[in-house]
Amino acid sequence: MLVGVDFGGPHFDGELLELGLLAETAGLRPVARLTCKRRAPDAALFVGSGKADEIKFLAQQYGAAEVLFDQSLSPAQQRNLERHIGLPVNDRTLIILEIFGQRARSHEGKLQVELARLQYLSTRLVRRWSHLERQRGGIGTRGGPGETQIELDRRMISESIKRTKERLIKVKKQRHTQRKQRDRRNAFTISLVGYTNAGKSTLFNALVKARTYVADQLFATLDTTTRQLYLGEAGRSVSLSDTVGFIRDLPHGLIDAFEATLQEAADADLLLHVVDASNPDFPEQMSEVQRVLEEIGADQVPQVLVFNKFDAMPEDKRPVQMQDQYESDGVQIDRLFVSAATGEGLAALRQLLSIKAGRTMPLADQDDSIPLEFPAQWTPDAL
Repeated sequence: MLVGVDFGGPHFDGELLELGLLAETAGLRPVARLTCKRRAPDAALFVGSGKADEIKFLAQQYGAAEVLFDQSLSPAQQRNLERHIGLPVNDRTLIILEIFGQRARSHEGKLQVELARLQYLSTRLVRRWSHLERQRGGIGTRGGPGETQIELDRRMISESIKRTKERLIKVKKQRHTQRKQRDRRNAFTISLVGYTNAGKSTLFNALVKARTYVADQLFATLDTTTRQLYLGEAGRSVSLSDTVGFIRDLPHGLIDAFEATLQEAADADLLLHVVDASNPDFPEQMSEVQRVLEEIGADQVPQVLVFNKFDAMPEDKRPVQMQDQYESDGVQIDRLFVSAATGEGLAALRQLLSIKAGRTMPLADQDDSIPLEFPAQWTPDAL
């Protein structure tokens, strides 16, 4: 059962469409949806006792096995709701963590998800397990005299977080070394960024002929993939990276955990901001991407807006020009309409990338040679 609470914010999803997609991506099936309005969250039950009773009744009526909130819940609110409703209660943060845990494939991605999951669980040890109240003590047993089970669990999670952070530091050093090597080769780097399910991986595959996993679902790919893209008009190759997608209310723990991956965007020479042009909420999605870019220090990197899924746009919404300028915060940004699925507009995108890469072409790669001029009387015999 999906539950959303409108606190008067600008981005409330009244139909809980995105939460439903998240649930389906995680392998759940939404059977009922409930929204309500409040001025502020209830300290104990988030939605208040009356609405909690309604949620309990509807969950029983529709046979729901779990209640999923569109907002983040505090550990106390989560525990109280579970006791009141009698069902597992989870929030948006946990469902995103579950999806990330299912989708991570690389060693680095698994470490990042594990760190975010451990940090989330460290604040939620006190839930509904009675064994956390038992104490252990005595000679030859784990824990000191009178040490509670919850303290043991806290210590184990704390040690796991420490070990995972140490392993991620090593991964970060490896990525730093790889970036230094690219800098020495004067490589021009481009990173694909954008809201999840905007079509970044499809565009990536279309540009570099790769076989990155693609699906019409949220967070289909998590691991950063980098390939070489040859730009004929610029006469050089560039590094193109496909990064993890962003989403509204992306947990801060995930942003911190994926710092090593997101650093690819911060260190890029150019960002291709991919936008789902067929989604009516694309301005809000663009704002959310920009917010995350600011958090990771990538907001000053030059951008090109790629309005993808041109083929899925309604006929009356399609632009007259496939390439124009888009104003964002008083800055004019190059914008192109493309369809990564059909290939429409990709030639113009490659041409624009060639221009961008050609402007920053290192001197060693430019043909600045001066033709030698010899005297008219010069002959091979003169040697």
